[in-house]
Amino acid sequence: MATLVGGGLGAIALTPAGAGAAVRTPVSTVATTAVVTKAAAAGCATGKYQKQVEGYLKKIGGYGTVKVDGKQSAADCAAIKKFQTRFGIKPAAGLAGPTTYDVSKRLASTKTSACKAKKTGITFCIDLTHQTTWVMKNGKVHLKPTVTRTGMKGYRTPAGTFKINKRTKKEWSNPYEVWLPYWQRFIGGRGFHETTTYLHDKWRGSHGCVNLLKADAKAYWNLGKIGSTVKVIGRRPGT
Repeated sequence: MATLVGGGLGAIALTPAGAGAAVRTPVSTVATTAVVTKAAAAGCATGKYQKQVEGYLKKIGGYGTVKVDGKQSAADCAAIKKFQTRFGIKPAAGLAGPTTYDVSKRLASTKTSACKAKKTGITFCIDLTHQTTWVMKNGKVHLKPTVTRTGMKGYRTPAGTFKINKRTKKEWSNPYEVWLPYWQRFIGGRGFHETTTYLHDKWRGSHGCVNLLKADAKAYWNLGKIGSTVKVIGRRPGT
């Protein structure tokens, strides 16, 4: 069993006027209606970090078309919601708040080449500095960077190159009395597992493990095997 593990991560409109009749609506009225409709179509409030998040999402790619202008639009709203849903940010309401800003910045700043993955096979990469993780296959990105939470102060996740040495689909942690889904150990009592708490609580850290969102933990489990390489780089701020 694990001994040092845990999660804690138109210009004219026609309007009916009686049977078969129609009247012209003034241009000014139509223009006003169009503005209101456009505002309502966005569906999201404009957050403090709107422009920054737009920029990061454009750099990351894959979440739809965004215009980096600091103004919320229907397309921006949809892209931000999609991003928030993907990375477990709650609520996924399209508001570019501090958590969405933090996560998008970390992902956009992650350099996958820094992992220096081996040229053949699977390498699991963990960037402690940015609190991100990704998977390389045959030297190329196989799973793009996602968010993680590693060891807090006093339980720092060490940097280095390791091998997965134990895999259990559901591991019980004796010290912390909690189940650890999709457990893959790679050093001591530390390993990958699905987070048992909200991953984006900035004050929280793990007891040395690499906490993952459920979808990521499951994807890592499906790719991993005994002997798979795990490379850990950087250092979590504050540890």
